[in-house]
Amino acid sequence: MFPRALGIARSLALYYGVPFRAQRLSRLYAPFVARGALCFDVGAHAGNRVRCFRRLGARVVAIEPQPDFVRVLQMLYGRDRAVAIVAAAVGRSPGEATLLESRRTPTVTTLSAAWVDRVRTDPSFAGVSWSPGVRVQVTTLDALIAAHGMPAFVKIDVEGFEAEVLGGLSHAVAALSFEYLGVARDNAVACVDRLARLGDYEYNWSRGETQRMAAPAWLEPDGMREVLRRLPGDGGSGDVYARLRDGRLAAA
Repeated sequence: MFPRALGIARSLALYYGVPFRAQRLSRLYAPFVARGALCFDVGAHAGNRVRCFRRLGARVVAIEPQPDFVRVLQMLYGRDRAVAIVAAAVGRSPGEATLLESRRTPTVTTLSAAWVDRVRTDPSFAGVSWSPGVRVQVTTLDALIAAHGMPAFVKIDVEGFEAEVLGGLSHAVAALSFEYLGVARDNAVACVDRLARLGDYEYNWSRGETQRMAAPAWLEPDGMREVLRRLPGDGGSGDVYARLRDGRLAAA
């Protein structure tokens, strides 16, 4: 129990205790999130993106499978009528699944056994271990859209399960982000491939926790794929951002 409590405390300190992080996040998301817009936070964890989206005046659906962090979200945002908290994972199809839980570092809890096997070779994961955790409900982005409406922005951070999350989306959304990891960059390339089948997207990316775009101009899909493929195995992590260009949709 103590390692889990320590892990939760570490997450809260990381996401709420770093000076000026909230301001940097607001600047990053402001071009995507207008007042009154709807945002999905897939893998909401401790809710710092929920806080950011609310400060920008958006309504938020916060989706989180870890029961401990669902309780954190309820404590922090449960009284906010503009925040809906969904206790579930998100995947390609609805059902149930077992979380692979890292009790000391709950930020890397995942549904992807393949991702766990891959990242064990990354020095930044030295000392991290996973074990089967609780069974959780799995929903899809399509089901969330049917229940809550079409989001203006979807943030996806689910530790190697991002391509599976996008596999459950059949509607192009205006803008979204998904995490990349150098040691598992093929997962991020698969996300670009999936989005290319949904709509005419252009891309940028943000390294680590810099909260700023790395490229001076937005990239074509092939340009983003090339950036990802050139990442070294120890290239760290960050987020890829995608936005529809001129609102053009491709056939799903």
